[in-house]
Amino acid sequence: MTPAPGNASAERSLADGALTVLMAPDSFKGSLTSLEVARALGAGWTRPRPQDEILLAPLADGGEGTLVAIEASGGWSWQTAEVADPLGRPIAARWLRSADGTQAVIEMAAASGLSRLAPDELDPLGATTLGTGQLMLAALDAGVRDLTLGIGGSATNDGGAGILRALGATVDASGISLDGLDPRLAETTLQIACDVTNPLLGPRGAAATYGPQKGATAAEVEELDRRLGAYAEALELAAGRLERETPGAGAAGGVGFAFLAIQDRFHAFALRPGVELVMEATGFESKLGSADVVLTGEGRIDAQTAFGKTALGVARRAAAARVACIAVGGGVEPEGIVALAALGVTVVSASERPQTVVDAMAAGAEPVERCGERIARLVDLGFGLRSSSTA
Repeated sequence: MTPAPGNASAERSLADGALTVLMAPDSFKGSLTSLEVARALGAGWTRPRPQDEILLAPLADGGEGTLVAIEASGGWSWQTAEVADPLGRPIAARWLRSADGTQAVIEMAAASGLSRLAPDELDPLGATTLGTGQLMLAALDAGVRDLTLGIGGSATNDGGAGILRALGATVDASGISLDGLDPRLAETTLQIACDVTNPLLGPRGAAATYGPQKGATAAEVEELDRRLGAYAEALELAAGRLERETPGAGAAGGVGFAFLAIQDRFHAFALRPGVELVMEATGFESKLGSADVVLTGEGRIDAQTAFGKTALGVARRAAAARVACIAVGGGVEPEGIVALAALGVTVVSASERPQTVVDAMAAGAEPVERCGERIARLVDLGFGLRSSSTA
């Protein structure tokens, strides 16, 4: 593994035999948080290479696990609010507040996520985003005026109607009125972590693309698309903006559309790739600047990796910084290998034998630790060979 040209830290590391290794994975969903994956890779790496410095930068893409990744970077405190789950039941949901009290990070999955429902509770026609709006209100009540909202992992298809209601809008059978929207929105900067580019309606829209994973049958997908179409007419009329075709409008069952439609009510608004927002919040760039090699990864490295998932975001930053990058996947498919190879990334599977997804998820951190150890031994072997050949 030759150090990137101009990377002074790599040249120093090779001279003294030590490396600075940055662990920057996403979570292995359903199994390990991104922090647990980062720690496991680091623990495995240090077995054969205890002289190396390990930096942790657990990441996420705006979905479930975003709060854990950002909190691990330091400077944040957990807050709790009582809100409604996707079925309207009261739950306690967490959000993050910065140490100075000016910023908040909210995860839609915490209130309105699929993980809040058992498989037999999925309700694609009735699930509501009300709880996410209530989390936003909790942050506003706490004095926060700089909000970041991750909208991945939702269980809902209501076009963000529940959020609008929580924020003071009237949404009913007679139409939509935004007159009652919370006036504090005008003082608020909102950034939405969104990694999809789907429009609201049609064959690539919210219902057709994401409805089935939220429990919708083929007939329910058609009904959801019809409902979202009528809702779009009313909201666009109320807001004076045509946003149904805007990339990202179909995100989170139409939540992207709701915020795009009312964006003028905020002091500032942006829809941004989730991994970029999380990288900023966790100080990833500064850690990458001091690293000789970066390990990233996620539960599956597959065809979807090419569409803005965390491993691709890390790979792009690493390539730009001329830092070697290795990606670890709980499961690995050829399409994912090809997508990352274009950026010079080597993909390694953490799986050690043929097994079901359920078995892989139940295996815990040990296979990830052993994967980190294998990678470190290969790196160690590479340096040893080069040293002997140049002696």
